[in-house]
Amino acid sequence: MKTAISTLALERPKHLKHALTLLHESLATERLTPLAGGTDLFVYLNAGSHRGTRFLDLAPCAELRGIKAIKGGIRIGALETFDRIARHPKMTAWPLLVQAARCVGAAQIQNRGTIGGNIANASPAGDSLPVLLAYDAIVHVASVRGERTIPFRDLQTGYRQLALEADELIVAVEIPDVAAGAKQFFRKVGTRAAQSISKVVFAGVLVPGRGGQWSHVRLAWGSMAPITQRSLRAEAALLAHKPSAQAAAWANVALGEDLVPIDDIRSDAEYRLSAARHVLAQFLRSSHAGFRG
Repeated sequence: MKTAISTLALERPKHLKHALTLLHESLATERLTPLAGGTDLFVYLNAGSHRGTRFLDLAPCAELRGIKAIKGGIRIGALETFDRIARHPKMTAWPLLVQAARCVGAAQIQNRGTIGGNIANASPAGDSLPVLLAYDAIVHVASVRGERTIPFRDLQTGYRQLALEADELIVAVEIPDVAAGAKQFFRKVGTRAAQSISKVVFAGVLVPGRGGQWSHVRLAWGSMAPITQRSLRAEAALLAHKPSAQAAAWANVALGEDLVPIDDIRSDAEYRLSAARHVLAQFLRSSHAGFRG
């Protein structure tokens, strides 16, 4: 049953400090649900599956906007939309996030959906999440007690669960610079080319080192498990090895040990693992001729 709009209440803070105060004070009664782009929340309200009745509109919080270069990387405000991320000239150094941003629903969703909301929603199928994991992103969160940072790899603690206190808000995400010469790859596998929830979503980064060996490897996956995950054994099979058909074969075997895919209404585990193997092989072949044998 749809949620009756007449039963809902909306708080509109004047700025971020005000928002954090309202969120903290709401814990005494019913916690305010933060509202950013609303692209997921409105679906839940339409389905009647969201239990909360009080919402915190973050739109007035100018502190949550902006994309700016910082020492060693870039900082993206939590309210930045995927369309703005995809179009911003500074984002060309992080092409995986630009590609992911252009895969988030239709143009209307990209104009409303925010990177902070995608992180907070913590869906296993979130298109930007494997990218943030592959890029070793840092998430900035704030409360009335101040601001702290959480490595993205430590943020998701379970299905749609985050390592946040109840009165903390995601305020920004920081992505470090990518090493020169890095090979980067993004792939989303869905039922169609656009406006599709992923069956498998992947982001990979390979950085060449001395002697033709890889000095840095990140292989990150979404829609495979309750949380976004890296395939650590497959990474180890490639790290400090030269590109070769043998190294690719080792990584393929290791991937089967890393991933225990979920079954759900969009796909089954067998298909997901098969697709992941093909995606990894595609990444490796596109990265270096040595992987082709």
